[in-house]
Amino acid sequence: MLVLNGYTGRELLSENADAPRFPASLTKMMTLYLLFEEVSKGRYTLSTPLNVSANAASQPPSKIGLKPGSTITVEQAARALAIKSANDVAIAVAENISGSEAAFARKMTQKAKSLGLTRTRFVNASGLPNPRQVTTARDMAKLGMALKRRFPQYASYYKARSVTYNGRRFKATNNLIGKVAGVDGLKTGYVRLSGYNLVATSRRNGRKLVVVVMGGASESARDTEVTQLIERFSY
Repeated sequence: MLVLNGYTGRELLSENADAPRFPASLTKMMTLYLLFEEVSKGRYTLSTPLNVSANAASQPPSKIGLKPGSTITVEQAARALAIKSANDVAIAVAENISGSEAAFARKMTQKAKSLGLTRTRFVNASGLPNPRQVTTARDMAKLGMALKRRFPQYASYYKARSVTYNGRRFKATNNLIGKVAGVDGLKTGYVRLSGYNLVATSRRNGRKLVVVVMGGASESARDTEVTQLIERFSY
């Protein structure tokens, strides 16, 4: 668990923040970071179509039901990752950028090192279970801050309460949006290996926070802990 001042990065509260953890879908913050980098470098635009392979379409839930041979735009993909945490979309992004998920995962780990995430290794783009994919609460806090600082133009994606694709509406995985005052993102994660994870950002009373809870026993327990930390440090 870790609470940081969102303006300065100063540590406000820490408990086992450097212990090895499984990121689960917090992984998708890095998938988003690299996708937004492609746009910033001019290689993609938000309307660029990404091709969907059979491999991407076959990923287990959470997903939005991409079909093999179809396409999804960069903007649709980014929103589906940020809001619905779609595994099929994560693989499609990885394959389009790097040719394969394995190559993309190597790029993810290299970017992690360059951002100062010293205890993080990625082996996939989605966060689906793999014991070799490891991180810490501190590294995930750094990644969340880097994502929002480097690409502020996409801030609305993380606080949207739903995303629509192909006529279907998908509810956001972050239960705190619209329920806890000041919460404006960022990313949830769960697999059995990891427990319930959440990186949450909030802005209230002139205070900006980054709160990370990893390994929660349940979704509600995680959400309650994050809410209590936001309440405690927003005054």
